[in-house]
Amino acid sequence: MKILMVCLGNICRSPLAEGILRKKIEDQNLDWKVDSAGTGAWHVGQNPDVRAIAIAKKYGVDISKLLARQIRKKDFQEFDFIFVMDKENYGNVVSMSSVPEEKNKVAMLMNIMKKGLNTNVPEPWYDDDLFDDVFKMIDGACERLMKNLEETRSVHTSRHTMSELK
Repeated sequence: MKILMVCLGNICRSPLAEGILRKKIEDQNLDWKVDSAGTGAWHVGQNPDVRAIAIAKKYGVDISKLLARQIRKKDFQEFDFIFVMDKENYGNVVSMSSVPEEKNKVAMLMNIMKKGLNTNVPEPWYDDDLFDDVFKMIDGACERLMKNLEETRSVHTSRHTMSELK
C-alpha cells in the first residue's frame, strides 16, 4: 500500500498526516509506504513548520526530519491513494491527472470520516491555536483509514480502489 498526503506547502498538514500515518503503520508492522507533498513549491527542501513539529511531538510523532517537496506527475503512478487536505488542493491535484484512473486515486482526507461532505482540514499556518485541532482531525482520519484498508485487505486480494474506502 502506498499513500501520499498533500496540502499546499507541505510544511503543516501533510507532514502531520504523513507522520501520524507512518507511526500507525509502524505500530502495526505493516509494509506500507507513506509520503507527503505540497501543491506549491515555496517550501521545497524545508523541514515542517516548528508548530507542526511541536504538536506532533506532543502526541509522540516525530516529523522533524521530513523535508517538503512538491507533488509530481509520477506520483500518480507511484501511489495507490492520494489524500488532500482541502478543496483547493483537490482541484490542483486532480488538474494534474491525465486519465480517469489517476483522478480516481485522489480524495479529500476528511471524506474518510464524513463521506461526501468534502470537509477541509483547516490551514493552521495563520492560527497557532488550530494545530492541536488539526492534529486530532488528521489522527482520527488516519485511524479510520487504517481500519478501512485493513478491512478491504482482508476481504480482497486485488488492488484497492478509492471506492472501497468511501
